[in-house]
Amino acid sequence: MAAAVAPAVPVLNSVLSIAVAGAAGRMGRLLVQAVLGDTGLRLSGALDVPGSAGLGQDAGAALGRHSGVQVTADLQQGLAGADVLIDFTRPDGTLAHLAACRAAGVRAVVGTTGFTAQQRAELAAQAQHIGIVFAPNMSVGVNVMLGLLQAAARALDDSYDVEVIEAHHRHKVDAPSGTALALGEAVARGRGVALQGRSVFAREGHTGERRRGDIGFAAIRGGDIVGEHTVLFAGTGERIEITHKSSSRANYAEGSLRAARYVAARGPGLYGMADVLGLPGGLADKLTS
Repeated sequence: MAAAVAPAVPVLNSVLSIAVAGAAGRMGRLLVQAVLGDTGLRLSGALDVPGSAGLGQDAGAALGRHSGVQVTADLQQGLAGADVLIDFTRPDGTLAHLAACRAAGVRAVVGTTGFTAQQRAELAAQAQHIGIVFAPNMSVGVNVMLGLLQAAARALDDSYDVEVIEAHHRHKVDAPSGTALALGEAVARGRGVALQGRSVFAREGHTGERRRGDIGFAAIRGGDIVGEHTVLFAGTGERIEITHKSSSRANYAEGSLRAARYVAARGPGLYGMADVLGLPGGLADKLTS
């Protein structure tokens, strides 16, 4: 017999209860700090993987704060009492968390990257039952950049060569970044084409001339770079560059809290940061098409 699924109804509590996945990691600690610093939010749970050094510790310990919430690997315990889960972990872990969220009637904000097409379809399937905000980048600035790129791509024909260049810290495990792919998708939508078949992810050796209309990607990994993305439109006699640079992960945390408040008031569905910010278009469209 299938497990009962809690009904998805808008959260009307004055204080929103937030659970954080990957709470002992770098991004997780920033999210915990942001939640603890917001009087309109309450940290209700903190999750991490079995074997994590943070398990059993207070979620605020690394920040020098007492939250009263212990980091746990038990999904049921970590989600108990939560209105929204914020998840910046790994694709397999995120999908397991979403299944548990569905059973508990908990909404989710997902900033995880590196999903395969099949995994994205699984995420979209869970969104038929609970509200999920999914975005490869929760930064407000990056999402404004997506709108700018779509407008630029509509105005500039494919005689302008497009290259997406991204840089991240040495510990990032996927390339190109989810944000870089979203930027490429924005350009493709502006041109009215599909990114698949137009994207070029690596060049080496004798590649021949650049094919008109291609969207190239280059990934840089090194040091402690938080995240930098540039989209280059190279035409004849001129070049346009649109760039976003993150100097801190705090902007991702703040965007995530905005997304949590948004999805708490929504029913089942797959939403993007464009929805959260009231921008035209949306990232969810490309995941469900």
